[in-house]
Amino acid sequence: MTNAAKGGLPRLTARMWIDRLADGGSFREMDSLMRSADRLGFYRYEDKLKEAVHNSGENEAVVTGYASVGGYPCVLAVMEPRFMAGTMGSVVGEKITRAFESAAKRRIAVVSLSSSGGARMQEGVFSLMQMAKTAAAVYRHGKKGLLYLSVITDPTLGGVTASFASLGDILIALKGARYGFTGRRIVEETTHEALPDDFQTAEYAFRHGQVDYVTEEAGLRDILSCLLRLHGKEKRRCRI
Repeated sequence: MTNAAKGGLPRLTARMWIDRLADGGSFREMDSLMRSADRLGFYRYEDKLKEAVHNSGENEAVVTGYASVGGYPCVLAVMEPRFMAGTMGSVVGEKITRAFESAAKRRIAVVSLSSSGGARMQEGVFSLMQMAKTAAAVYRHGKKGLLYLSVITDPTLGGVTASFASLGDILIALKGARYGFTGRRIVEETTHEALPDDFQTAEYAFRHGQVDYVTEEAGLRDILSCLLRLHGKEKRRCRI
């Protein structure tokens, strides 16, 4: 089942993405029991967490695990937009960090699919700390010469854009996906300038060098398989 935000593209759930990208039967989930806690006593946060679990069927806003794509091993980290709009709190940051650490230990690639409204306001500074934490994990993984492929889906915004989602060795965006940090209205009110109609879209980001490739959803698995193969021992040419 898909859902769509106002003005956005239809969204696949994390499990749908995993089914479409991972080789059949290859996905082995990690850290599935981790759940957020209301450390700040934020108004109705516990209620919202319960609602998010009920609505999404997930314990948090990211699903991580080992998989293979086109026969090539990797760690997948796929955000779940139905869980509080895919926002990043302490548990999301921890799961992303563990995903990179596990991949570094096994010396395999990471493939992330972002769909997020940004940092989770109910966790305050604890949420903002995850930006630095995940960025550091990406850095340590990369220092080992390992590949990180970041896929931008609709929408990828705020603190997720400002951390691990934008740090891939190669950034691939889905056509029409919204990708940015601060919202369009705030940018216009701050700069007092009219923005292009396609501002903060995948196509706009590609023209300005912020992503490396824009693709339809249907072509994503072939692209990921190709890039994983090129990074491995096989150097055969890919057609994408």
